[in-house]
Amino acid sequence: MHHLFSEPVKNWSNSTGKLSHWPAKGSFEYYAVLAHRDRLLRGRKLSDINATLSFSDGNSTFRISSLGFLHYTTVQLGTPGVKFMVALDTGSDLFWVPCDCTKCAPTEGTTYASDFELSIYDPKGSSTSKRVTCNSSLCAHRNQCLGTFSSCPYIVSYMSAQTSTSGVLLEDVLHLTTEDGHAELVEAYVTFGCGQVQSGSFLDVAAPNGLFGLGMEKIAVPSILSQEGLTANSFSMCFGHDGIGRISFGDKGSPDQEETPFNLNPPHPTYNITITQIRVGTAIIVGDITALFDSGTSFTYLVDPTYSKLAENFHSQAQDRRRPPDSRIPFEYCYDMSPDANATLIPSMSLKMKGGSDFPVYDPIIVISTQSKLVYCLAVIRSTELNIIGQNLMTGYRVVFDRERFVLGWKKYDCYDVEEINTSEVESYAVSTPPPVSAGIHNYSTPESTSKDIRNTDSGSFPLRTCHLHISLLAFFGVVSIYMHMAYMA
Repeated sequence: MHHLFSEPVKNWSNSTGKLSHWPAKGSFEYYAVLAHRDRLLRGRKLSDINATLSFSDGNSTFRISSLGFLHYTTVQLGTPGVKFMVALDTGSDLFWVPCDCTKCAPTEGTTYASDFELSIYDPKGSSTSKRVTCNSSLCAHRNQCLGTFSSCPYIVSYMSAQTSTSGVLLEDVLHLTTEDGHAELVEAYVTFGCGQVQSGSFLDVAAPNGLFGLGMEKIAVPSILSQEGLTANSFSMCFGHDGIGRISFGDKGSPDQEETPFNLNPPHPTYNITITQIRVGTAIIVGDITALFDSGTSFTYLVDPTYSKLAENFHSQAQDRRRPPDSRIPFEYCYDMSPDANATLIPSMSLKMKGGSDFPVYDPIIVISTQSKLVYCLAVIRSTELNIIGQNLMTGYRVVFDRERFVLGWKKYDCYDVEEINTSEVESYAVSTPPPVSAGIHNYSTPESTSKDIRNTDSGSFPLRTCHLHISLLAFFGVVSIYMHMAYMA
């Protein structure tokens, strides 16, 4: 084994004419060449660990109504780079794409295939693809291995019935770029799932082209980027009211953001926080509850008695007529919106987090357009197991998942302030499906011709947005599918 600039390599190079110039050992040029080679081989940002990274196609994220209103972004994987449109999920860890498919979502002849082109990863088609063997520290299923150096299998089961992905682990280049004024391409070698068999919601309404786990485990991409020295161990996601967002790796937020600590469970770390108080209108609900902050869930789920207290207080202060329960929708508390609807008459909501920081909720409701009227619903669902703060409550914020300091940060934010958005990219994915306008990744949308936006400039008011039903919920550890399509509600 010889160093790049060692005498044996120098003698060989001189004899073959491969390299004519050799920098003096210890010189500025000597170290500059070595650093440049490091960047070429591993894409390392050696000079500035505080730099933020985004995907090479940009940091824009967007919701797609025809695919369950999950939040998606475009990633490039392999050499040459192949593009995949993946769902973003802070509630799971593994990044996987369809690959060497035995059972994957169809790439042609589907309702969503006309909106974008689905890709299938081919390990043989990438010159940088490597298999992950069973002796890897990231191989969690060694008990299923045929031998130490055989390919490491994986299987991830999600909450939704019969929804899972399985295959083998691979390593390849994920194409990123720096977000400073001098954009530099970065090649990060990440471990991901070659998803050979998908089931359940992954075959139709959710993540047909792959899922990008953003959890806290070692196999998650944010963990790998930090471990490789590419970014700080933190990232942020911005959730815009119009369904457009941002994601930035290495972003540690700003000094003026609000924060609350994570509740750590070392064997299975998640983005779990504590809510000490919920305000609904003029009512206060006191009592510590722990909840998962999950970008992969459209709406918010609360267990009793918290759910019942919140819903009953909302109902007691609502001034519109409550509609009878409807089995076609998951929300219990829905109301007919009066013709002279005023957002200030709808009970507002705010959370107080452990540590004392307030988290005002900008979108506690969704609005459904029916054949004859508008209906609004409290976008909180009764849960039997977990408290989950879904994306509808994150709307209007840049949320920082700081894994170095173990805190969740948030700040009111206009996602368009980050940088000029590439609208052509988004529009190409939404030719026939306008972006959803209700809060949440898995929420409701309506065509622009039927959409109404009722705004009030008074302090504390929030916009109401219309939508028709078409849901698929990606919840803790995965996809909870409540897939419905209803043209009109009587």
